[in-house]
Amino acid sequence: MIGYKNARIWTENGFIRGGFSVAEGRFCGVGAERADAVDLGGATVLPGLVDIHVHGCGGAAFSDGDHDGDVRMARALARRGVTSFAPATETLPYDVISAALEAGLRLHKTPVKGAARLLGVNLEGPFFSPAKKGAQNPAYLRDPDFAAFKQLYDDCEGLIRLADVAPELPGGLDFIRAAAACCTVSLAHTDAPYDVARAAFNAGATHVTHLWNAMPRFLSREPGVIGAAAEDARVTAELICDGHHVHPSAVRATFKLFGADRLCLVSDALRCCGLPEGDYDSGGLRVTQRDGVARLADGTIAGAASDLWTDLRNAVAFGVPAEDAVRAAALTPAREIGADACVGSIADGKYADFVICDETLDRKAVYIGGEPVSDLP
Repeated sequence: MIGYKNARIWTENGFIRGGFSVAEGRFCGVGAERADAVDLGGATVLPGLVDIHVHGCGGAAFSDGDHDGDVRMARALARRGVTSFAPATETLPYDVISAALEAGLRLHKTPVKGAARLLGVNLEGPFFSPAKKGAQNPAYLRDPDFAAFKQLYDDCEGLIRLADVAPELPGGLDFIRAAAACCTVSLAHTDAPYDVARAAFNAGATHVTHLWNAMPRFLSREPGVIGAAAEDARVTAELICDGHHVHPSAVRATFKLFGADRLCLVSDALRCCGLPEGDYDSGGLRVTQRDGVARLADGTIAGAASDLWTDLRNAVAFGVPAEDAVRAAALTPAREIGADACVGSIADGKYADFVICDETLDRKAVYIGGEPVSDLP
């Protein structure tokens, strides 16, 4: 057992002053300070972040279906303070998605030391509206098909924890009713008006993918998906805080509208995250990263070039209270993929995944299971 003291620690009840211990890779004695503990000198300690919508990082992408690439991605995330993740697929043929799920299941079952924990998969595509496809490959868009989803779900032994769908498509509501028995269902890349979004939530959808992006505008006479989600306490929404997808004012307004318990900060990062400017592949489409933004040739923003830790810092810089921003980047997303019993906060019995930083959220060290992650950038 090793103890730490003299720290500012984020817990499910907010920040506290004190210490904690780690035994057999899990937290214990949170709040207590042992005399022989390591003195952290007043440092801030946050739970490892949980990114439930990330396509790639460090040159690797989940949809490649490559185990070595998944490990490279997981290690790159860990160095950036993201200790758990649910990688997102892209709109691709079913066999390509299946290969990605198979590789993900391997990493899920056999974690790698120093790499983020793969705790689920976000099935982003192919059941999307052509009108709101964003950077999804239009060649592979499909109407909602529960049989196809269930085959993918069963083949990966239920590793899919989020399934995305545009509810206005033929069979959309029936898909939601059936898929909601398997995992969290999210509205995404949708042109649904308010009434259809409400019907989708009543059918069992409880999540919204990257709020404000790839969906109708929030208008006074047609509030759309955003309005329907905001007023429904059952619904949690994702928010990208890279400073490009959503204006800082809209970020602040969203936190006031939903609250941190109903928001998940997500990166939506692509393989170009952490790499130099240039051209990269994303789901069979060419993406150019320049000036911190990843775009298609027509200028459409295509995912993100920044990681979740950067988004957390951005949210705080935009005016979101640090306690709320951390909750939205760790505990709420852990809950959305059914992992909040083991990750998402510093609490007795949870995995000892934590980040030591200063009050400006400048990372100093990352730990997974109580073990330090090497090569911290």
